[in-house]
Amino acid sequence: MAEAVAELLERAARREAPLEELRALRLAVQAVPPAALRARLSDDHLGALFALLSVNDREQVSACVSILERLLQALDPVYVIQNLREELQKGLFHPDDSVKILTISQVGRFVENADAVTEILNSPELLRQIINCIGGEKIAVAKEAIKSLSRIAQTQDGLEALFVSNLLSDLKNVMATNDIVRYRVYELIVEISSVSADSLNYCANSGLISELIGELTGDDVLVRATCIEMVTSLAHTPHGRQYLAQQGIIDKISNIVVGAESDPFSGFYLPGFVKFFGNLAVVDSPQQICERYPVFMEKVFEMAESHDPTMIGVAVDTLGILGSNVEGKQVLQKTRSRFQNLLNRIGHQAKNAPTELRLRCLDAISSLLYLPPEQQTEDLLRMTESWFTSLSSQPLELFRSISTQPFPDLHCGALRVFTAIANQPWAQKLMLDTPGFVEYVVDRSVEPDKASKDAKYELVKALVNSKTIAEIFGNQYYLRLRAYLREGPYYIKAVSTTAVEGAE
Repeated sequence: MAEAVAELLERAARREAPLEELRALRLAVQAVPPAALRARLSDDHLGALFALLSVNDREQVSACVSILERLLQALDPVYVIQNLREELQKGLFHPDDSVKILTISQVGRFVENADAVTEILNSPELLRQIINCIGGEKIAVAKEAIKSLSRIAQTQDGLEALFVSNLLSDLKNVMATNDIVRYRVYELIVEISSVSADSLNYCANSGLISELIGELTGDDVLVRATCIEMVTSLAHTPHGRQYLAQQGIIDKISNIVVGAESDPFSGFYLPGFVKFFGNLAVVDSPQQICERYPVFMEKVFEMAESHDPTMIGVAVDTLGILGSNVEGKQVLQKTRSRFQNLLNRIGHQAKNAPTELRLRCLDAISSLLYLPPEQQTEDLLRMTESWFTSLSSQPLELFRSISTQPFPDLHCGALRVFTAIANQPWAQKLMLDTPGFVEYVVDRSVEPDKASKDAKYELVKALVNSKTIAEIFGNQYYLRLRAYLREGPYYIKAVSTTAVEGAE
């Protein structure tokens, strides 16, 4: 195979390879190990393949891009940048987006090698054009440019090049293209800032984070909705949260939520602001966030109690995130009857709302009810049991009826609720006392597709792995569950047939 590749490469280098042979070369290079490719490659081969990109033939360009992608990956990054700098530069001006993406992805790959990074940083024109690619029409090209630049910024020299040189002016110039491109640059800045406190300092000193925050707290409601997502990403890191707190940005966001009451357009940005606090509560401390920003909890309850499906969906998602750990569960428990009443509404939505909202309700219920074995104190078990009973007058039957509907997503969502409570003794007793429930659990015939089979298997696994299951379910049912687990999710019982003489 390596010889065949060498032969085809030679023909390509002499411009004697028709499209059929380029297609054959595309397949052949995929089958040859990188070391063997390196041994057969020369500068002439690569130069010729890059030259073939200049032809106005989409199929030929596509074949050459695939071949070059494989060949360049086999080569040392330093070799590529030293010997093919000019070709890479031209690739960034190519009218075909796949050539631009090929070139930009190579630059992103150079981060693996310190010497190659140095070569790239000594090629400001190359970096300038990649920055300009953020302003391109095609999102795929812009995304690749963002990815490569954020990888380059993972080195100290890369940060210096982007933020303490003329390239910062290029970054600001490309932002002026339009709103969409400006948000792409903010996306890059947030991605770089999330890497480390040092990276964040460079981005902050460039003034671009201040611009982002200025838009977040400005008067344009649509801009707010876009910017809050980026600020939420920044808040996922400890140094990002510290920066937002020190700059008073979290307090500003809280004040906007307070003022949303009198803003007729708050529906555009309020969901994003509530999600921001929900994420903040999980990565930080639910109790501290809810105590410091009481408007957050109040707004979540208001949204959940509203009749707007969009607002209900965001509130349900946020409650699921908030209640995903024990501290968050305890914060919700402190609201007592208000949360119990809200659970009843969520149970009602899980049964009657449009499908997408039903799924979100089922996921939130699973998150709220799950308790890891090591955290199953008597108080917490009493709490999850009371929450479960608040969902409906007959909650087990509610989820069982959802799990028997012919919609795989809803079916799996209901099974995940059972899985969430499967390791809790009160739930096991309830399952055992509900006629036909254990038979339903071990019945494989009710799972129509792979996702459902996997979800049922997870339920069986959660039951079998519980320390209390053998005692509560008894030996007969416990052994049937063990057998189900041992046989795997896709087991089909063999049916024996007896041949009858004279039968067709």
